[in-house]
Amino acid sequence: MELWKSVVLGVVEGLTEFLPVSSTGHLTVAEKLLSLPVDDASVTGYTAVIQVGAIVAAIIYFFKDIVRIVKGFVLGLFSKRHRGFDYRFGWYVIVGSLPIAIVGLVAQDAITGPLRNLWVVALALILWSAVMVYAERAGRQTRGERSTKFSDALIIGIAQSAALFPGVSRSGATISFGLLRDLDRVTATRLSFFLGIPALLGGGVFELKDALTGPSVGVPALAVGTIVSFIVGYASIAWLLRFVGKHSLVAFVWYRVLLGAALVVALGTGVLAAT
Repeated sequence: MELWKSVVLGVVEGLTEFLPVSSTGHLTVAEKLLSLPVDDASVTGYTAVIQVGAIVAAIIYFFKDIVRIVKGFVLGLFSKRHRGFDYRFGWYVIVGSLPIAIVGLVAQDAITGPLRNLWVVALALILWSAVMVYAERAGRQTRGERSTKFSDALIIGIAQSAALFPGVSRSGATISFGLLRDLDRVTATRLSFFLGIPALLGGGVFELKDALTGPSVGVPALAVGTIVSFIVGYASIAWLLRFVGKHSLVAFVWYRVLLGAALVVALGTGVLAAT
């Protein structure tokens, strides 16, 4: 892969990883426009690995919170008197991360094969938008982070598995179901970040072998894409948290539907091939 293409894909990943617009869907479209084989195992692996750059950005951005939660969790394992919110939240992240890990392992062949299809991306962008609109209207947003429950983490973690379909959006799925659990928008977004850290780190490590050994990528391109996604991802985290504090997810819905419709037209007229 030429390095300039890796820079482009790193920017796309960093911009879209945390926004509810589907980073995998956007990367699939971008890779197709850059004449890369989207169903090639090394390209699929590349897509997963450069997400690690954005996740490292999230770790740095939330570093103080993560240290506090890890400390509370470890202390709580050895002493009942330390089993406060941070201890419970540590379990929430673990439990909420399990569904996508299980589904990812079971459905690996489908994820790296048939699902890497622009028709899937187009339909998922449009159809999941309806879920996001419903969540915004139905969610009462009466609960903050301290009121998060075990059941919230499990349900939102299951919803996160839907993001294995390119076009759904991991953040779109987790934030939407957070809203449906009556969490406020900022709390749902922060929980989405925390659940994304183990999920995407695990996915990146799991796919690293394919990204390194396949003929379509190469180590320099992988490194450049990861670094660029880190830089752009850090900026997008700060922007998104400010945005959701004052605005609904509907602004992203319009973009998702327009992009999905444009893809349908491009695919239907033969301008783009599905794979």
